[in-house]
Amino acid sequence: MSNRRKNGRSQETSGQIKQSKYVLRLFITGASPNSSRAVTNLKNICEANIPGDYSLEIIDVYQSHDIAETEGLIALPKLIKKYPLPERRMIGDMSNTKKVLSGLGLEI
Repeated sequence: MSNRRKNGRSQETSGQIKQSKYVLRLFITGASPNSSRAVTNLKNICEANIPGDYSLEIIDVYQSHDIAETEGLIALPKLIKKYPLPERRMIGDMSNTKKVLSGLGLEI
């Protein structure tokens, strides 16, 4: 199952669609080293702690200027946890697992 989904939905093997518990948007700047680390680190954290229970949309701001403006992005990479509420925002390469889990509302 791919963990790169849109609209907070994941596909179950039975063909039914269910709402993911965690809806995440990661804003990156192309294939920069920080962006690549953020993608890898976040995927590893999610697969280790909430496997199959999240949707992750990766947005390259070089290709989606309008979304970057709408979200008011200043520093990148930036992770926005859209759901569950409250919305949380984290900046950096997601290398501090404890802080990422705390931002997602998970304690280790």
